[in-house]
Amino acid sequence: MGFLRSLFSKRGGSSASSVSVEDLPDDPKLQTALANAVLSDLIKERRSNRRWTWIKRAGFAAFFLVGLIFYISFEAKTGGVQIIPSDPIVAIVRVEGSIMNTTLASAEKIVPALRKAFERKNTVAVVLAIDSPGGAPVEAERINYVLDELKKKHKKPVYAVIQNVGASAAYMIALHADKIIAGRYSMVGSIGAVMSAWDVHKALERYDVQQKVYASGELKAMLNPFIAPTKEAEEKAQSIVNLMGGRFATEMAQLRASKLQPGVKYDTGEIWDGENAKTLGLIDELGTIESIQAKYDDAQTYDFGPGAKNSGLFSSSFSDSVFSKLSMAIRIGVTEAFAPRLE
Repeated sequence: MGFLRSLFSKRGGSSASSVSVEDLPDDPKLQTALANAVLSDLIKERRSNRRWTWIKRAGFAAFFLVGLIFYISFEAKTGGVQIIPSDPIVAIVRVEGSIMNTTLASAEKIVPALRKAFERKNTVAVVLAIDSPGGAPVEAERINYVLDELKKKHKKPVYAVIQNVGASAAYMIALHADKIIAGRYSMVGSIGAVMSAWDVHKALERYDVQQKVYASGELKAMLNPFIAPTKEAEEKAQSIVNLMGGRFATEMAQLRASKLQPGVKYDTGEIWDGENAKTLGLIDELGTIESIQAKYDDAQTYDFGPGAKNSGLFSSSFSDSVFSKLSMAIRIGVTEAFAPRLE
C-alpha cells in the first residue's frame, strides 16, 4: 500500500485528489493492476516531457544556426569578404614584408597560396604582388621551385608586380615570373648578398670583461661578437657572401639574358627606380596591379594571400575577424541546446 501511495503522490493534481488510497480495497491483484496503470501513465508522461524537451532544444539550435548564417553573411558583405567567384579571375598572391621563415612572406605561407591560385580552373593569370626588401635566400629558393613547377603544370601566365619595393630575395622571386612589372616610383634591384655581425669586443675591454671561447676549429666561432675577428674569419665571411651574390647574379643573367644592357655591373647591391630598372632590363614594363587587370577586362581580381582580405569565408583572415568573435557564443549555444538538464 505504501508503494501505491507513493505512486499516487507522484501523479499529483486531479489524479491524487480524485482517488483516496485508503479507500482502495486490500485486494493484492487490484493493487498490482492499479500500480501498473499508474506506472504506465507516468512513463508516457515522462516520454512526452522528454520529447518536448528535445523539440525545444532542436528549435533553439535551428534558431541559433539561422542567426549565425545571417551574421556571417552580414559580416562578409560589410567587411568586403568575397566567396571565390566562378567567373574568370586574376589570382593575386602577396609577397609582403621581410622574407623569413617566421613571416607572412615565408615559403610556408606563400606556397599554399600559390597552389590554390594555380589550381583554380577559372584562374586566367597569376600576379605576384611584391612589396618586400628581401630576406632569406633559402625561402626565396623554395618559393621559386614550387612556382616553376606550377607554371609547367598549369600553363598560366605569371606576372610579378613590384609595388613600393622589390629588392634582393624579393627580386629573386620576381625573376621567375613571365613578366616583371613595376611602378615608376618602385625600388628595384639590390642584386647581391650580405652577412652582418656585431663586434663589441672593444667595448667589453673597457670594463675588463672578456669571453673565453673554446672551439674545435679556427673558424667555428668566427661570427662571435664578443671576440676580435681574425683575418681568416673575415676572409671566410666575405667569400661566403661573394659566392651567394655571384649565384644570384648568375641566375639573373640566365633568366634575363636577352634583356640586360651590356657593360652594366648589376651585382653592386645598387637599387634603381622603376624607370631606370626598365631601361636596364631589370623589369619588362611600367605598370601596376590595375594595369594587369586591364589586360583581362572580363576577369575579377581575387586575393589568395597570405593575409588576404577577401580569400573566402573560411580563410584565416575571415576566421580572425568573424569566427573568433563567435567561438564563445557557439560553445555557449551548443551547451545550452544539448547539455543534460535536471528537470
